[in-house]
Amino acid sequence: MVNTSDELTKNSENTLKLFVVLTRALQSIEKQIVKDIKSHGLNLTEFSVLELLYHKGQQPIQRIGQKILLASSSITYVVDKLEKKDYLERKACPNDRRVTYAAISDNGSELMDEIFPKHVNAMNEILGGLDSDEKELMIDQLKKLGYHAQGL
Repeated sequence: MVNTSDELTKNSENTLKLFVVLTRALQSIEKQIVKDIKSHGLNLTEFSVLELLYHKGQQPIQRIGQKILLASSSITYVVDKLEKKDYLERKACPNDRRVTYAAISDNGSELMDEIFPKHVNAMNEILGGLDSDEKELMIDQLKKLGYHAQGL
């Protein structure tokens, strides 16, 4: 029979090991994703903004940062860069002069039409270490872990 002290020690060791494994896995995955995105002439933030606009339509610039987990101070810089590349356009809100929308341009849509399917294929390859059932299990487990941490 295992005593409580041994169980606590094992749990603490597994907690630390889980953190290291999660961190290293995320770093490895992110490195490969960034490499794929850079191969299309964009950085991760630019791609994230374009992907949001491509799939969700125009967005208030002030809200983009919340949706892609980026500081609002950085959004203006990224929007400026994408506008210079002619991948997005700024549009004034007709009802509120304080609000400006970012919308994907025709050039941005053409770019995403071309590269997004390639990106999905790269993601399938990068995350191909798990089959579909294992991915579902991992999603459920990581959500459980994230919700617990969020509730602390």
